[in-house]
Amino acid sequence: MSVDTKREEVLRELGTVQDPDLHRDLVSLGMIQELKIEGDRVDFAVVLTTPACPVKDSMKQWSEDAVRRLPWVKQVSIDMRAQTTSGRTGAGEQLIPRVKNAIAVASGKGGVGKSTTSVNVALALAESGAKVGLMDADIYGPNVPLMMGIKNKPQLYSEGGKIVPARSYGIKLISIGFFTDDDNPVIWRGPMVHGAIQQFLRDIDWGELDYLVIDLPPGTGDAPLSLSQLIPLSGVVIVTTPQDVALQDVGKGMAMFQRLEVPVIGVIENMSYFVCSNCDARHEIFGNGGGERIARHFGVPFLGKVPLQQKVREGGDEGRPVVITDPTSIESEAFRAVAGAIAQQVSILAYASQGAFIPAATLTLKK
Repeated sequence: MSVDTKREEVLRELGTVQDPDLHRDLVSLGMIQELKIEGDRVDFAVVLTTPACPVKDSMKQWSEDAVRRLPWVKQVSIDMRAQTTSGRTGAGEQLIPRVKNAIAVASGKGGVGKSTTSVNVALALAESGAKVGLMDADIYGPNVPLMMGIKNKPQLYSEGGKIVPARSYGIKLISIGFFTDDDNPVIWRGPMVHGAIQQFLRDIDWGELDYLVIDLPPGTGDAPLSLSQLIPLSGVVIVTTPQDVALQDVGKGMAMFQRLEVPVIGVIENMSYFVCSNCDARHEIFGNGGGERIARHFGVPFLGKVPLQQKVREGGDEGRPVVITDPTSIESEAFRAVAGAIAQQVSILAYASQGAFIPAATLTLKK
């Protein structure tokens, strides 16, 4: 049997393996690369749309099983790689041209753990191998520097005259908190907030990033409006807690992003439950299923639940996020699952915007 014939057989078998999110086979998606055949050995690379793909191991196994169905194949070697898909198109992209995906994290009200979620999701994405930046767009209440354990403001300038962002735990970050005193509040009108966010985008040397996570202030004020006007967003993640009072405000936030034509990546339910350290009993302190109900009502994905645990709060207060300090805890696993779901949905939205496929379920808000 010739090498060309073997190649055709391998590609035919790999054509039966589908990406479960994009609903197309790996061959037609161009994910199979560097295919080499030597005797009974087959080597190839599978190039995923994100390093944070939650089904990466499964896709590797499916691909190997498919190729091993061929009777002449004795050895299979698969190199799993990732080339993050960009979900940003449209005007305004020149402000951060080398950022593939800008993901806003928002909430309808304060106190739902939005900044904590932003920090730990960013770290979980970076842990997967992605290049990640974190922008604190909460001008009036900047908490990211504290949560990331860094206080020194950026002072260096790159060759292009831009500010080099601070770094912590391998993530590039910027915050108004680097440039203000802890005891002095920021008392700014809307145009000044707009200007600050524009500077964070235009004057910071973000470099090449797979994901820029943007922590927005709560509510429907100047910051989310300015951000959506300045750059095309890959989408927005909504953080809520299970109780009804939080869900009422989520609806308003959803409606705002709908009017701004910003895709909603999905809903995260934070403080979903508490697990007792003494008896391992699970307590749903703030109710049950609220995040899933709001996601179902607006026709957007539910990205997962994050428990209410002491380590999460301690990590934020001490500048040592739980994903870093206790990577095997249920809290860290929950943040990783949420980060994977976000990356998954960003890839789906990116392919949908390119007209490359029609997703099985609509990701747009219902009117």
